[in-house]
Amino acid sequence: MKKKFIVIGAAVFVVLAGAALFYFLLAEGSGEKALASINGEKITVDGFLQEVEKIQEPTRGMVKENPAEFLDMLIMKALLLQEIRKQGAQPGNDEKAQESAIQEFLQKKFSSPPVVSSEELGAFYETHKESMEGKTLEEVAPLIEQFIQQQKQEEEYLRFVQGIRDRAAIEINQERLQALAVKPADTATNTAEDLARALQSGRPALVDFGSNSCIPCRQLRPILHEIKKEQEGKLEVLVIDVYKNQNLSSEYRIQVIPTLVFFDSKGKEMFRHQGFKPKAALMEELKKIGVD
Repeated sequence: MKKKFIVIGAAVFVVLAGAALFYFLLAEGSGEKALASINGEKITVDGFLQEVEKIQEPTRGMVKENPAEFLDMLIMKALLLQEIRKQGAQPGNDEKAQESAIQEFLQKKFSSPPVVSSEELGAFYETHKESMEGKTLEEVAPLIEQFIQQQKQEEEYLRFVQGIRDRAAIEINQERLQALAVKPADTATNTAEDLARALQSGRPALVDFGSNSCIPCRQLRPILHEIKKEQEGKLEVLVIDVYKNQNLSSEYRIQVIPTLVFFDSKGKEMFRHQGFKPKAALMEELKKIGVD
């Protein structure tokens, strides 16, 4: 089973209100090539590409590599707008108006918090008792209830959107979609053997545990490349793909990506940082392990 890692600072591709970055064009009766049809409404190839270009890097590059996820999100947004129109509302073609309409619709749809029983509270507490720091059920019950309510609400939302999708007439031109996909750039990563050599090199080491599908990881890559070039012969800089090196990730207890691990010249881990870090801040941290 593929281990899942928490991504710090990543953009999550879920159709939620306020996702204005991913506004799209629906063209009806147009002579342009259709990429997808949702109950008769069409997303054209040209319209799709125009919206992709509005996305900031590095997210744009990830969308180009896997346009299917982005298209799926646009389809769900189209379905939500259609549901809104069925109720007599007319959100129009303005981006902000559509986003506002979706937000209002979802808030009304899921306004009542799900009920959490005392049995559910007790079961959750017993399962996670070791992480409760000695607190009683009564002390942590409000937090547990909030957590379970959130989980239930997310499940309700997913069932709802899956339901409207199942009822919809959706057609996707797979040939055109595949033609839009851009081959990922060559992103060489290191291995367990590379890490072992680096830790025995007699130089400090900076190791990035991440993934090419993680936005903050990709934001870090050019920074790490610069540091590696500038500190050649003084510092070992490695990039470890957590999915290609799951044993190594488990060995170093990597739970979130990116995780930057700093080693001294003897190969001893000194400290680590989770999430993106700008170059200036990284250089300050590197001073602590002997890199000027």
